[in-house]
Amino acid sequence: MDASMISPTELRKNTELLDRIDWSMTPEKAIDMYLEWGAGWTRGHDFVHGYEDESIYFVVYEWETPPQVTLLRRNMREVEEIAKVPVPQHLFDEACREDGRKPGVGVHRLNKNLMEWLHAEIGGPPTDFVTFH
Repeated sequence: MDASMISPTELRKNTELLDRIDWSMTPEKAIDMYLEWGAGWTRGHDFVHGYEDESIYFVVYEWETPPQVTLLRRNMREVEEIAKVPVPQHLFDEACREDGRKPGVGVHRLNKNLMEWLHAEIGGPPTDFVTFH
């Protein structure tokens, strides 16, 4: 793990950061909201107002070994990896499979089972409101 990233233990203790996680953010929606080449179809009424806007959300990188999820902070200027949390292999594989094959990309959203496991592991506000695709 990069020295600038926080550990899962530190993440569990950081309620301010946990409260800011956008559990419904997906990699596709983040591209649409923060990069000018995003397609815009997932944006709806969500859009970035300025450089101070940011989102904090988890992604699954299918190439990571051991299996883990990565907490990102994204704004219009950059994306920063904040933390990595090891996850069970079967949940990692299930999330990648459910999100579908994306040749050349390999970045996936959390599925319901992985999100529920992760929420129990690190804490934070309830995720019952999240809609799964």
